[in-house]
Amino acid sequence: MTQIKSQITLQEFLALPEEDITYELVDGEAKAKMSPKRFHSRLTGAIYTLLLLGAQNLGEVGIEWAVTLKRQGRDWVPIPDLLYVSYSRLASELIEDEPCPIPPDLVIEIISPDQSFGEMSAKATDYLDAGVMRVWVVDARAKTITIFYPDARPQTKSGEDSLEDSLFAWLQITPQQIFQQAGIP
Repeated sequence: MTQIKSQITLQEFLALPEEDITYELVDGEAKAKMSPKRFHSRLTGAIYTLLLLGAQNLGEVGIEWAVTLKRQGRDWVPIPDLLYVSYSRLASELIEDEPCPIPPDLVIEIISPDQSFGEMSAKATDYLDAGVMRVWVVDARAKTITIFYPDARPQTKSGEDSLEDSLFAWLQITPQQIFQQAGIP
């Protein structure tokens, strides 16, 4: 395992060797990201599949694709569970193997067993402050998806509530469809 000094720059972080441990850059420190559990993994797969079907030729859907952003004026490299970035914002010809260089249209974070909704809400606010247009926080226990907007209060959706959004006119799904596709009881 690579030994990481306590304060590192963005360049040092991006130059770290790839390992079995995934790190996020937060406040100048490389912090290990937790490995997903079963429901988390199943939700990631279900949402990825549904987004991919709708977003064909409109944008890129990424699983655990790092993003270079700013958080409270400092370099921040979070690794959202999923993201979507439209080709109108990120050229489809981009072929570099690097973190997403712009704030995505949509970031999706799935709450892990040791995370709280409050922690994920704070992270959602950080994403919005960094220029992300929408953030979904998915709660497998409550079977809800809370949508965070830059200019409105969050909305929590469940069951047959539509996740319809003017930014993603092609997306016609409900939380129930996502949780059923994931096989979450």
